[in-house]
Amino acid sequence: MNSISLPSDSPLLKKSFLYGTATSSFQIEGDVDNRLESIWDTFCERPSAIADSSNGDVACDHINRWKEDFEILLDLNVDAYRFSISWPRVMTKEGELNPKGIAFYQTLINALNDKGIKPFVTLYHWDLPQHLEDKGGWLNRQTAFEFENYADKVSKALGEDVYSYATFNEPFCSAYLGYEIGVHAPGRTGRKYGRAAAHHILLAHGLGMKMLRRNVPRSKAGIVLNFTPCYPATDKEEDIHATRIADEYINQWYMQPVMEGQYPEVIKDLSEEDRPPVEAGDMDTICQPLDFLGVNFYTRLRYSAATEQDALYYEHPHQGPVTDIGWEIYPRALFDLLTTLNNRYTLPPLFITENGAAMADEMLNGEVNDVDRVAYYDAHLKMIHKAVSNGVEVSGYFAWSLLDNFEWAEGYEKRFGLVYVDFETQKRTPKLSAAAYKALLKSRK
Repeated sequence: MNSISLPSDSPLLKKSFLYGTATSSFQIEGDVDNRLESIWDTFCERPSAIADSSNGDVACDHINRWKEDFEILLDLNVDAYRFSISWPRVMTKEGELNPKGIAFYQTLINALNDKGIKPFVTLYHWDLPQHLEDKGGWLNRQTAFEFENYADKVSKALGEDVYSYATFNEPFCSAYLGYEIGVHAPGRTGRKYGRAAAHHILLAHGLGMKMLRRNVPRSKAGIVLNFTPCYPATDKEEDIHATRIADEYINQWYMQPVMEGQYPEVIKDLSEEDRPPVEAGDMDTICQPLDFLGVNFYTRLRYSAATEQDALYYEHPHQGPVTDIGWEIYPRALFDLLTTLNNRYTLPPLFITENGAAMADEMLNGEVNDVDRVAYYDAHLKMIHKAVSNGVEVSGYFAWSLLDNFEWAEGYEKRFGLVYVDFETQKRTPKLSAAAYKALLKSRK
């Protein structure tokens, strides 16, 4: 497939529907000497933590090459660009603003606004300063108040030139992958740790939202959550029950506190010592009204009843077809997710803040003919069209990612970009998917 096509009357082809692409600070910026150390710098030093033993010291060298990347955004003709602020770049250890660090983002935001591209800023995309991790990181309640200070100072500095602020990107990944099963930074393990980290991140979100409301009332403020829809492996009652438990533990654990101010029922299945350290007033702080909810979607998973004594459920391996990272391609799950959320919650407007695929891209004769990625985008946009036609309010879509980049524990081995990056030379080459995305944007009424 060489193109992305939607029905000619699709709401996704109206100019009011925003299209963008996305990146995150640690994955692309490099320029390690001009910021504090983050938990990912430390994690990358661990033997076997990163698939190719790489790190983010250079990444896509975006700090030095941002003008080139900005030209790519202009060529794509996107309406919006989603990127994250590096906490270790913009704040000192004393909790003060670093003028040089914040100036980079001010320059980028001014350039975007000058060309009519809406800046979507994420305040936290996983790169906690290491000095805060040394004091307990997200296991330490005080880190939520450090985030509050960070959100206060950054939003004052960037102001309402930012169209949209998200407090956090994917708290699930930071808490569960980073503190519960240890495959992401900082690499801690234990259910107790995962649940405590999740609670303190959600508390930080609520505190950050209050700062955004106070400092930048005309900018949109919200949070970005990732969802992996859960399906039962069979129609047996015990598998359906286990699937509900999995959904509560993986997805609703973050959604329900943000939307309704309470944890899901699965909290009762946890031992007292594994439950989150909730203090009086916390849930009210977490449950702030949102201007938008960012939804990140990549794949689905299947579940059946637990086979081990301590487990809540059994998670099956991904079934085919899969992307290069091994995730099942199942576009229908995005439609199911959007309609299920819409039926269950009173939602603010939604943005699909990440959607994309790692594919085994090959550079042949100076071109990357990633027809598989084009097909992935096409199928998922059609599912968003179907969800909108069924009454779900979706306001925009961000392709993940603008550039091939440092893909966390996978290092540089997995490529998600619309643009191919040669990490030896830093040469950028737009792929077929970039051309297809550009053509879709151009086709709008």
